[in-house]
Amino acid sequence: MSEKDKINVLLVDDHEVVRAGYRRLLEGTDDIAVIAEEEDGESAYTGFFQYHPDVLVMDLSMPGIGGLEASRRILAKDKQAKILVFSVHENEVFLTRALDLGILGYISKRSASQVMIDAIRQVASGTVFVGQEMVPYLIKHKSSPDESLMSGLSPREFEVFCLLADGKSVNDIAELLSLSPKTVGHHCTHVKNKLDIHDIAGLTRLAIRLAIITP
Repeated sequence: MSEKDKINVLLVDDHEVVRAGYRRLLEGTDDIAVIAEEEDGESAYTGFFQYHPDVLVMDLSMPGIGGLEASRRILAKDKQAKILVFSVHENEVFLTRALDLGILGYISKRSASQVMIDAIRQVASGTVFVGQEMVPYLIKHKSSPDESLMSGLSPREFEVFCLLADGKSVNDIAELLSLSPKTVGHHCTHVKNKLDIHDIAGLTRLAIRLAIITP
């Protein structure tokens, strides 16, 4: 297969060893080429529009804005972007958030290597791909009061919620998301009101309960 016929992939993960492993895996195929690597959400956004990959393979938990927010920004500018999430997060909250944004694929980092290859091929063709290990979470979606509460948060509010629960201050969040502290303050108020939780400890407990963060 000629180079121009291959599926060009941009690989985004903050761990160089992880990227190297997946690069070796993908370049061992006849039809996939890794054209570039990035290490955080901001560079993923920039790199996507620089390299125009057929598939963007994106981790979620990275320094800065993270994979979900980077994906939201990319899809807001290019609705045809084909993004595959590979993440340690195996829960319905992150899966649902990703699919609601328009992300086409979601697999766990504990998936077998062949799953990554199959997922990239499916996503490149425009087909939604959810790893077998994630299917139970599709079934559980909105099955508990906590999950129903979370569904009321906008993508930006969810990002702010995750950062608050992880111990970030308003000023920290403002810097990470390139927003003014005043705007972040408004988002914080909306998050607390929607969740009916009015202290950081409560937000953290909810995030732990939903396996969004680990204690």
